[in-house]
Amino acid sequence: MATVKEDLAKHVALGLEPPHLLAMYEKLLLARILDERMWVLNRQGKVAFVISCQGQEACQVGSVFALDRDIDFFLPYYRDLGVVLTQGLTARDLMMGLFGKAADPCSQGRQMPSHFSSRRHRLITPSSVVATQIPHCAGLGLSIKLQRGRGVAITYFGEGSTSQGDFHEGLNFAGVHKLPCIFVCENNNYAITEPMNKQMAITDVADRAASYGFPGVIVDGNDVLEMYRVTREAADRARRGEGPTLIEAKTYRLVPHSSDDNDRRYRTNEEVEGWRRRDPIDRFKTYLLAHGVLEEDFDQELRARLKREVIEASEEAERAAYPAASELYTHVYAEAR
Repeated sequence: MATVKEDLAKHVALGLEPPHLLAMYEKLLLARILDERMWVLNRQGKVAFVISCQGQEACQVGSVFALDRDIDFFLPYYRDLGVVLTQGLTARDLMMGLFGKAADPCSQGRQMPSHFSSRRHRLITPSSVVATQIPHCAGLGLSIKLQRGRGVAITYFGEGSTSQGDFHEGLNFAGVHKLPCIFVCENNNYAITEPMNKQMAITDVADRAASYGFPGVIVDGNDVLEMYRVTREAADRARRGEGPTLIEAKTYRLVPHSSDDNDRRYRTNEEVEGWRRRDPIDRFKTYLLAHGVLEEDFDQELRARLKREVIEASEEAERAAYPAASELYTHVYAEAR
């Protein structure tokens, strides 16, 4: 086990100061608190569907902090609450989408929840079809390269997506053309109900990168600083013109696949509790306390403030107007001119 002194060198070597660490911690907490509130609203019958990020926040938040939010493009998947919050969407924005209200900035209440998009925040909307964001990422990478830009395109997906043709086509294209792309597999061990060993005959998704001519990196996805490090290295490599990287973040979802899933059918309480003891937020809090970056009083104040923010956002969204019926066909059919 590393000593505190050795561990301290981790964030110092990364050039991260206490304000950066606290900003990371705040986004981790906000994602968790917001997610928990969404589940309460679903169980109260106020919203129809929730898909959760709980347990996967570190690989999401750590990766975004490693990138340039003004020039890079982000292609999240439905579980990436931590990505979009860190990139600039707010609790209010996401609650409006959850309730399907007209003030939803992603689709004005037209999409299912968790179909994140924002031109302002460089978030590219995903399709409901699994893995389609992967070839989209390759296309964005090609555009950046043709325009001689400095940006990077990063996309996220679960390990179940790597069984789709879109994964192989997107990575192959990016490898052939040495595109500035980062492919992040948030490997939480289950594609809905199916464990990884029923999807593929390999232990590590990262091994697949070699088939396309670029590096595959395995990282502890519950360690926000390690996720920051490997993503920054991948981005630096891409900006130098050396091509894409596949990052496999080993993580775990602590709750069912969605609000319609019963995970007790396919995994044990003992397994889930074992991963709860590796909770990425608790882990980072322990790190921050050990190095004097965080104090318990401040932590409690921060949690209370974020809870108030989330509750206010949900109450405002509940009161907000739905899209007008007259707008039903807007952006669906072409309008005669």
